[in-house]
Amino acid sequence: MGEMIKMVVVLTVLSIISGGGLSWLKDFTEPKIENQVMNLVKGPAIRAMLKEAENDPVEDRFKIKDGEEERTVFVGVFGGNADTVVLESEAAGFADKVGMVVAINMADETLRGMAVTTHKETPGLGANAKSDPSFAAQFVGKPAKAPIQVSKDGGSISALSGATITSRAVCVGVTKAIEKYKDLKPQLEEQIKAMGK
Repeated sequence: MGEMIKMVVVLTVLSIISGGGLSWLKDFTEPKIENQVMNLVKGPAIRAMLKEAENDPVEDRFKIKDGEEERTVFVGVFGGNADTVVLESEAAGFADKVGMVVAINMADETLRGMAVTTHKETPGLGANAKSDPSFAAQFVGKPAKAPIQVSKDGGSISALSGATITSRAVCVGVTKAIEKYKDLKPQLEEQIKAMGK
């Protein structure tokens, strides 16, 4: 019986040490991972999409509470006004989730751009959602009011050849970003005002 208690105590101590070590490792690496993702994945897409911005939208970012979730919002300054916000979004594609960033001009409530950041779509087909500039260009100037859809579904976005599912996923992701923008608009305006932009 004494051996059993000894074993339970040892296992408990080892579990506490392991759990604490893993928790520390997560806390230590999380900011580094976020920084790498920002610099190598999201940052280049956002900077390319807002290349005419007078600021660095990746540097001018803030976090905002969305219920239980915390969202990162990027801000673009054009003509001296911080009038563009970039929100992250995702939707189920053909192979897996398609991640994207969506820029919305708050002044005229139109899309300033969209860029796919992560995906596992088929090379040469769905993967073109990230690499084909003419696909992304279709979103620029669209009103941020109604759902965005491919032409097969009654919308104005021409689907990528052989990749309708991926094209629909991008449209769903953009629409989700628009809905999130509408929900968060008062908070976004407040936060941008507080930034002095």
